[in-house]
Amino acid sequence: MDGSGVVTHFNLIHTFPDVKNVERAIAEIPDKQASDQKLLAFGFGDGGGGPTEGMVELARRTAKMRGMPAVRYVCASEFMHRLEEQAREGALPEYRGELYLELHRGTLTQMHDIKRNNRKAEIALHDMEFANVYARKPKDAQTDALYKILLQNQFHDILPGSSIHEVYEQTKKEYAEIAETSAELIGERLNALCAKKDESVTVWNTLGHRRNDIVELGANSAEALTDGTNVYPVQQTKEGAVIYAENLPSKGYQVLRPVSGAAVETPFAVTEAGEGYTLETPFYTIEINANGEFTSLFDKENDREVLQSGKTGNELRIYEDKPLQYSAWNLDIFHTEKSWKVEGVRRMEWTENGPVRATLEIEREVMDTVIRQQIHFYAKDRRIDFETYVDWKFAEHVLKVHFPADVHSDEATYDIQFGNVTRKLHTNTSWDQAKFEVCGHKWADLSEGGYGVSLMNDCKYGYSMKDRVMTQTLIKSGTEPNLTADQEEHFFTYSLYPHAGTWREAGTVQEALNLNVPAKAVSSAAEKDRMEFLSVDRRNVVLETVKKAEDGDGIIVRLYEVENARTKVTLHCADTILSAEETDLLENPIEGAIAVKENEISFTIKPYEIRTIRIRTQK
Repeated sequence: MDGSGVVTHFNLIHTFPDVKNVERAIAEIPDKQASDQKLLAFGFGDGGGGPTEGMVELARRTAKMRGMPAVRYVCASEFMHRLEEQAREGALPEYRGELYLELHRGTLTQMHDIKRNNRKAEIALHDMEFANVYARKPKDAQTDALYKILLQNQFHDILPGSSIHEVYEQTKKEYAEIAETSAELIGERLNALCAKKDESVTVWNTLGHRRNDIVELGANSAEALTDGTNVYPVQQTKEGAVIYAENLPSKGYQVLRPVSGAAVETPFAVTEAGEGYTLETPFYTIEINANGEFTSLFDKENDREVLQSGKTGNELRIYEDKPLQYSAWNLDIFHTEKSWKVEGVRRMEWTENGPVRATLEIEREVMDTVIRQQIHFYAKDRRIDFETYVDWKFAEHVLKVHFPADVHSDEATYDIQFGNVTRKLHTNTSWDQAKFEVCGHKWADLSEGGYGVSLMNDCKYGYSMKDRVMTQTLIKSGTEPNLTADQEEHFFTYSLYPHAGTWREAGTVQEALNLNVPAKAVSSAAEKDRMEFLSVDRRNVVLETVKKAEDGDGIIVRLYEVENARTKVTLHCADTILSAEETDLLENPIEGAIAVKENEISFTIKPYEIRTIRIRTQK
């Protein structure tokens, strides 16, 4: 995405190194003017097996044959270094853009449990590293051990959901260990930093931007909390108290203290409409039918309907999923030909209606599968959260949710690691047609010039956007090699975020991070009322990682640019910065020292560039 290049070599032959295959390897070099060499890797089997004696003997004899190309043994790295030298002469062709694999689309969704645990574990370790830095704890072996478990389970048949049943019985135990240990360590660090044991609440934000967001307080009986300037009403729910806090500091905390005051009235109005409801929120007028679907979502601030006429939002639909081969791996294009809408609503009621949010709870049952949703509408946030529980009983079926957006665009944008990618929605070419199911991380967005809709999630990866219907694939229960895959309980949240402007102006990146990385509330007060340990002054620069350096020397700060915009950015630290230097991702120095001005450093970050900086600080 950032314009840098990688020298690649497609090795299309991996079998016996005999005369036929050596000649074929040379014949199939497409760019002989650029390179006259070809790598012919060989070995036995599909699992990385080594060469047999017969293969080695064939290679030895082939190398001695008159008239044959020169054959010699090399390591892959040696071959690539030589190819890279030839590439410097500008002779190799360039391919720009995504190399979309027209296969194995089912792995984006298969085995929900591993996808969710992986996402939650990544976030937990991200938060744990920040807590270690702020608490000034030395780098420890326990953190490394948890990372090794996480990375091992990102192996290419575990994380995609294409392993046997026994693998996932093991990974559940290992992810439970990550969750338990990281929560214990984070709690230990944050509780130690909040030593004033009173009725205050310290809200920690581990993200690298200031945020306005919902905060779960647990047991808290205060009428309201204040940061000294703003007063936030406390709403009691069956899961505990919640508030909507504003201007939480980047990579830091805010202390909130209880205050008394007049009760705040709810800003939500619910009226019955036939067998459904009409809901008025500060942002929307929403028509909800008897099946819990949105028949209208009218944006009052922007004076427009969000959904396509005659279609419904939050439509849950089940599709028959029987690919021609590789049940766990593939999702074939014809899976959309047989489907039915999820109906069977057996309960729909408003369980919350307060100053912070209103919540509609819907319970559906279809062929012994129970789907329970809590739809949260907020008083001060345009995001609508669909907190979902599914007890899935189907095999070889896919569950999807649909939001038909009334937005004019022939392309959509998808979040990927450290950036985003844009893909066309039309099917003009076979390449476009093949992208009927694509990968996205925390969000996808469909925008026209002045308006758009983002669809976010907390643990899903498969999307489709045919006819501008924003679709998230929620469950896929392929049966090979795991006969009972996904036939279990599922917990996930997806969110709809209509907005003015494009995803850039709307702050979709930050909103999706808020959904995925909850603020943490500690029931006591920290030393200062407010602390912002690290921050950047440009919203399009994401301050992602703050961790102890691997060699123990200083703090590693990793940032990336997310809007394809060259930007002069300033990194601010609450402590005095003694020195700063740029490193590569392995934390090896790659540049000279970066100029420091008291507790700030400034530099230019290129479009979609990832920057890693080592800073040494003094409190």
